[in-house]
Amino acid sequence: MRTWRDGEGTLTVAAAPRVREVPLRIAASYRTRRQGLLGQDGVEGALMLTPCGSVHTFGMRFAIDVAYLDRKFTVLAVRTMEPGRLGLPRLRARHVVEAEAGAMERWGVRPGVRLELRAPADAAG
Repeated sequence: MRTWRDGEGTLTVAAAPRVREVPLRIAASYRTRRQGLLGQDGVEGALMLTPCGSVHTFGMRFAIDVAYLDRKFTVLAVRTMEPGRLGLPRLRARHVVEAEAGAMERWGVRPGVRLELRAPADAAG
């Protein structure tokens, strides 16, 4: 089992009709997961929270798309959340990917799609 660390990486969505590569920030420590996207006005690419099974948008300045992933990075559900909301925990969710509202649809992220997440060797143990 892979141990994730805070850092940068790439999210690859191989859903038809084309492959998309998206810049990815990885939040694996308690501190960075807790901070998430709070206090930011937007996000370039996506943010992965790991381990994570639910999120909230209290203190957020913008709406986000949230993709809940299982251990194999298969998308279980995708939700758009407005600021000030509490998301329900997802059974089997081990990771959450957040992006600006509308991004997941543009990238082809939907339930059943398997994502690939890569981090430089120094970002994962």
